[in-house]
Amino acid sequence: MVKKKKHKYIFVVGGVMSGVGKGITSSSIGTILKARGFNVTALKIDPYINVDAGTMNPTEHGEVFVLSDGDETDQDMGNYERFLDIDLTHTNYMTTGRVYLEVIKKERNLEYKGKNVEVVPDIPIEVNKRIEKASDIANSDITIIEIGGTIGEYQNIIFLEAARMLKTKYPKDVAFVMVSYLPMPSKIGEMKTKPTQYAARTLNGAGIQADIIVARSELLIDNKRKDKIALFCNIDHENVISAPDVDSIYDVPVNFEKDNLGIKLCKVLNISTKNQVTNLSDWKKFIAKSKNLNEEVNIAVVGKYFDSGDFVLSDVYISVLEAIKYSAYSLGKKPKIHCINSKDFEKGNLKINTLKKYDGILVPGGFGEAGIEGLVETIRFARENKIPYFGLCYGMQLMIIEYARNVLNWKDANTTEINPKSSHLVIDIMLDQKKKLEENNYGNSMRLGSYEANLKKDTIAHKAYGGKEKIIERHRHRYEVNPKYIEEIEKAGLIFSGTSPDGKLMEIAELPKSIHPFFLGVQFHPEFLARPLSPHPLFTEFLKATIK
Repeated sequence: MVKKKKHKYIFVVGGVMSGVGKGITSSSIGTILKARGFNVTALKIDPYINVDAGTMNPTEHGEVFVLSDGDETDQDMGNYERFLDIDLTHTNYMTTGRVYLEVIKKERNLEYKGKNVEVVPDIPIEVNKRIEKASDIANSDITIIEIGGTIGEYQNIIFLEAARMLKTKYPKDVAFVMVSYLPMPSKIGEMKTKPTQYAARTLNGAGIQADIIVARSELLIDNKRKDKIALFCNIDHENVISAPDVDSIYDVPVNFEKDNLGIKLCKVLNISTKNQVTNLSDWKKFIAKSKNLNEEVNIAVVGKYFDSGDFVLSDVYISVLEAIKYSAYSLGKKPKIHCINSKDFEKGNLKINTLKKYDGILVPGGFGEAGIEGLVETIRFARENKIPYFGLCYGMQLMIIEYARNVLNWKDANTTEINPKSSHLVIDIMLDQKKKLEENNYGNSMRLGSYEANLKKDTIAHKAYGGKEKIIERHRHRYEVNPKYIEEIEKAGLIFSGTSPDGKLMEIAELPKSIHPFFLGVQFHPEFLARPLSPHPLFTEFLKATIK
């Protein structure tokens, strides 16, 4: 019998307020430990009743990140994949809804053998089963688990209980990192530790003692504040880690290592650090490449989800924005990304010719009618003025609609999603999706996850992928280019340079370089595979065109 590998576990929890940086902290810890030679995996626990993130409005929750197996998850999963350069699966993500659903299903199937099923201990037991299963599948030395929400909220109490129980089960193999915010009220003029003290004691009330406290603030934390946190939160002075605001999230692992966070975590987890070093050389090269860049490239990202009250919410397209950065850095350019709400063109708040000042225009994915005419007009402007254009998912579908309206002269061309009565439905619902929508089956029911595509030789896409004939990319869509119109669209000059292996689904559309420097759309989401140390080839090809 093969002996089961012993895993170590690090729980990352948040104090004082949300958005304090738990996801980046978790990702950075993983980066450091991986650089020390450990096999690391990461999990996110979201305290939502939603079974997954797929049915959440992006302006409420941020980007929906799709994993290779099609799971629709929180954007932090994207941070884990990008920082750790690994592919995660549905076993690495859970929500309150997902856990409860599984427990109820087991109860209905008599898997509890008729015993009384209770919130405690059965829900925490199910949580820990999932954590241990994910660790086994990844064969990890260390598993990092981020618990969403803030300490003291009702929603995450059950997950803190699961963490406490796992610590009881493996007392020498579990560590707790609390990421807490230290405010600096402008009228007081000093950094305040009291909210963090309360957060630590609230965590104590759940039966958990923080081993490490990551002190998030505008500035470096001084020794006096460290002493206070150590004294009142019952931890060693050296285990208070300063985490000031930085220009780039990619600086965080390097900053943490200045405080020897990797060694301190190993000590808490009873791991020998003999003959170990943290090799962040590739990471540091990437950071160095991203700084001191003088030549700018201006990219307009025109989307429909940027508005959140009086604020611009860029998190809805976080993977897209990061993918642009990676490719720009690799080409030695400083990316200036301008987030533009397509609804502003429709309302007259912005004139379409303002787009002329940008080197490239990108339209990301989305759903629904709001802001669509502004996007179609954006695409027309990019095509007619020969500004490099890159369309992702909906951005490709709208590119087809624009081409049909203004080149083929089908003035009412549209998508079934918006106007099913159009006489030219150039974008139609996929056949396997019709029945799902009739049954109101919206959750986790789109074409999701990784699929193969074949590339046409001597096209922009074929060149960008280095001459590959087959590629694998992640998808999230219900609609496709209507096969009925493909022949007529191609006759009008648009090339479908990527198709599904059976030739039925149009995966990539482009204009030849002789007509336009870069006018290309993809049905998939290449941004999900862009990584700091390996930029996505299509984003890089787009950036090359913008530089020219």
